[in-house]
Amino acid sequence: MTKFPTKNQLLKNFLSCINWEEKYIYIIDLGKLLPAFPENMRTQKYLISGCQSQTWIALTTSTIVPHGKSIKLYGYSDSSIVKGIITIIFSLYQGLSLQETANFDIKPFLINQLQLKQNLSMSRSQGIHLILDSIRSQAESSL
Repeated sequence: MTKFPTKNQLLKNFLSCINWEEKYIYIIDLGKLLPAFPENMRTQKYLISGCQSQTWIALTTSTIVPHGKSIKLYGYSDSSIVKGIITIIFSLYQGLSLQETANFDIKPFLINQLQLKQNLSMSRSQGIHLILDSIRSQAESSL
């Protein structure tokens, strides 16, 4: 199982980057942490419609834990930057229950603290929203 950085580690690493070029390199490196995306999930059901790059996001649930069903997220993109963004998003959702995932809004952290919206193209920013909408929608439909 891949260990993603924590929210605090992400913020610390972003703040230690001197400029946005270094942050892009960090984002690309984060994308290398994504585990292989299962071929059987590379279907229209998980394809993020509206993304400039081909991107798939899948959410599965597993056993009941004390605070509800646990989740497992799978993601893939043919873009290195998007893979890194997916890793950042998955890092923030790791350890949450299905209910917590459906209710959790990570946009303030991505926009205000990591400042992704201000430093990514409009299409990448839109892609982030589409990925988050897909995760929330899949979580809500699994409740």
